[in-house]
Amino acid sequence: MNAEELNRTARMLVTDHKGLLAMDESNPTCNKRFARLGIPQTVEARRDYRELIVTTPSLGEYISGAILCDETIRQTKKDGTPFVQALTEVGIITGIKVDTGAKDMAGHPGEMVTEGLDGLRDRLREFSQMGAHFSKWRAVIAVNDRLPSRGCIEANAQALARYAALCQERGMVPVIEPEVLMDGDHTLQRCCDVTEEVLRTVFDQLYRQSVNLQGMILKPNMVLPGLMCPTQESVDEVADATVNCLLRAVPAAVPGIAFLSGGQSGELASARLNAMNLRFKSRMPWELAFSFSRAIQQPALEIWLGQGTNATAAQSALLQRARCNKAARRGEYCTAMEIDS
Repeated sequence: MNAEELNRTARMLVTDHKGLLAMDESNPTCNKRFARLGIPQTVEARRDYRELIVTTPSLGEYISGAILCDETIRQTKKDGTPFVQALTEVGIITGIKVDTGAKDMAGHPGEMVTEGLDGLRDRLREFSQMGAHFSKWRAVIAVNDRLPSRGCIEANAQALARYAALCQERGMVPVIEPEVLMDGDHTLQRCCDVTEEVLRTVFDQLYRQSVNLQGMILKPNMVLPGLMCPTQESVDEVADATVNCLLRAVPAAVPGIAFLSGGQSGELASARLNAMNLRFKSRMPWELAFSFSRAIQQPALEIWLGQGTNATAAQSALLQRARCNKAARRGEYCTAMEIDS
């Protein structure tokens, strides 16, 4: 492991007010999104959509890294150019999702643990040789009156730490994603308490596995009330709860925190990120960035609809969402940007 190179790559992923584009949806998840819009659920349609994304003009001005899935990292543009090369040519660092998904956790009804450690060292070697410089592993934490259990939190935290250590051994930056889910009717305070407990446990395990904190990126949820909670706090209240939680739980050595969107609308995710950067600019030891999927892609997907004639308009929509999020990193996002789009 070259610690200096790891640290440099991690800093590059959150530099210049840019963020990550998560385009690593599994094939079943991508197919479900296609099906809702009447798009064919085929490998060719998925390839066409990924090409639309990686060839969006000026995308590198707003996006520092793109997270791909196993299928996408092996695909090429219609002219034969590998997607990894196309991203590299515009200054976007290639990343890869390496977990194999969250599965029901034995002995813990309603909870899940993420799998994929078996054979991970060999898979990381292959992906690194293909041009990936960072990777991602997602853990999912359900919340209700009795969940999550300590067993679930600890099992997922240990898996995240073991994954991170293997990544750094290979010279790849681990993006560590412990997601406290938005599903349910839990309050903002309940989400805050669970998120802090999860993050403290994750970092305890990272220390135990000798992970270099300067050579990683944290990808957490924002602190939010459940989608069914009758009280939905304001943008500023969410920003305050989120950053104060992170200040209590995330070491200053971590170079960047890149939020997942977790089902938020693109506009709301941008507004909340903007409020955090605006209200806490002088107090944060780490960069606050974004690693959004649907919150960047959805408008483009709804325009594209599998039709090549819609590609240019779809790319414009994708670029607009990326532009809004770069502005949010600077604390300069406003709703007028949506009206002007």
